[in-house]
Amino acid sequence: MTPSTRPTAGPAAMVDALAALEAWSASPTGPRRLLAAGLERLARACGATGAHLEASVAPSVVVGAGWGTLARRPGRARRAEVVEVALRAGAGLDPGSSGGEVVGTLWLDGPREAPELAGRVMELALAGARGRAAAAGATLRLDGLDEAIRAMAGVLSVDRVLQVIVDRVRALTGARYAALGISDPAGVIEQFMTSGISRVERARIGAPPRGHGILGVIIRENRTIRLPDLMVDPRAVGFPPNHPEMHPFLGVPVVVRGRTIGNLYLTEKDGGFTAEDERIVESFARHAAIAMENARLHEQVQRLAIVEERERIGKDLHDSVIQAIYAVGLSLNDVPEIMDDDPDEARRRVERAIDSLDQTIRDIRNFIFGLRPALVDGADVVEGLAALADEFRVNTMIDVELRAGPTVSAPVIGPDRTAEILSIAREALSNIARHARATRAELVVEPDPAIAGLEVVIADNGTGFDPAAPRGLGHQGLRNMRTRAVSIGATLVIDSRPGAGTRIIVHVPGARSEGDEPDDEPSGT
Repeated sequence: MTPSTRPTAGPAAMVDALAALEAWSASPTGPRRLLAAGLERLARACGATGAHLEASVAPSVVVGAGWGTLARRPGRARRAEVVEVALRAGAGLDPGSSGGEVVGTLWLDGPREAPELAGRVMELALAGARGRAAAAGATLRLDGLDEAIRAMAGVLSVDRVLQVIVDRVRALTGARYAALGISDPAGVIEQFMTSGISRVERARIGAPPRGHGILGVIIRENRTIRLPDLMVDPRAVGFPPNHPEMHPFLGVPVVVRGRTIGNLYLTEKDGGFTAEDERIVESFARHAAIAMENARLHEQVQRLAIVEERERIGKDLHDSVIQAIYAVGLSLNDVPEIMDDDPDEARRRVERAIDSLDQTIRDIRNFIFGLRPALVDGADVVEGLAALADEFRVNTMIDVELRAGPTVSAPVIGPDRTAEILSIAREALSNIARHARATRAELVVEPDPAIAGLEVVIADNGTGFDPAAPRGLGHQGLRNMRTRAVSIGATLVIDSRPGAGTRIIVHVPGARSEGDEPDDEPSGT
């Protein structure tokens, strides 16, 4: 049958045309031949020699296809010869319904019958296509939101998390520019992170905004503002000469526990920002607030830990190294006076002083070993313990052996648990170097089938101690190890007694034993 053949329209032909168009609507952004096939059947059903469609199936997604004499969109000269049908959202099969917004146009070349019915059939197919496109878009947005949230959750540096937030929200919405402003209690922006603007462009713009204009409105009123065109809004002021034009605009406060800690600003999205964009960014902002608070709390804890560690090191240095050096100085005070009267005693004092200084040097090297946390960053269990053993051997001159089972691998426990286990081992080795008077140490790591994890043992042949005896305020090592073990769901056992050495035994559960997913991607960026 050729396009010039005009069959009589009928219900069966229209149903057949609708079935063909529904096959296209199942994947509206797929191959255009499916839409063209549906248009052919629709045109034949109403006795037309050609059909052409242009319609929106999603924001910024327009589809088009043609068949027969209207394989291409009709030009102005031909439009008088064809029937043009406006397609509306929600009009359905009711010929009397005006429907909603116009979402497309159907052109038919010389239909003999029922062009309006053809339009209703096309509207039904479009409704299905738009519904499926909306569902697919919603799924993509939710996936993007989930990915953005997970990217923020693993970042514990304040500056880094702020940049991740602004980068992710820009990608999430499809905006060209995004910014995050942090203001002080007076409403003045004191920190301004951007995404989408290069360093050169930022330098040309000049100083960051202080919170005037529309940015100040969001700060003062603490509410979301969505504008079709920022440049014509009377509240928009303060654009410097080299600032890029910004038309569609969305501003959303970042609030935690009723307190605004920042504001997200997005501009320049094709087609403008929608109510759905607003909902997504508001949801993102709630998670961003939590990530920002977590990063701030983490940095505060780190600062407190540094202060505590400084105090501990200072006390330990005072109790051991400084006192030892002071004692050496006292023993050498009167050496010049006795060199003539008792040279043998003077020589003995100098020799004892040299021995004491050698021991003090060893103590200082032990302290240096305890201050090398970056040594094992990013290593797996066996690699990290090997690095610790090498450093320990060089700095303490204590013989140390590493024994690892053949089936041990880092993914069994995951990167977070690995980092904490290596920190426990570092603390235990530091205690051996400083307190145990040991000549030999041993690191053992073996699979622990009972918990689908690992057993890690740090042992020495030193003086040992009573774990139940009270510890002085300056001795925080055991408490630190227990705290780290609890934080990863591990158990820590201290096996020691005076004169019998010490064994620190850690049972580390596997990542999957607690329902965790395999660690196949890094946490956070």
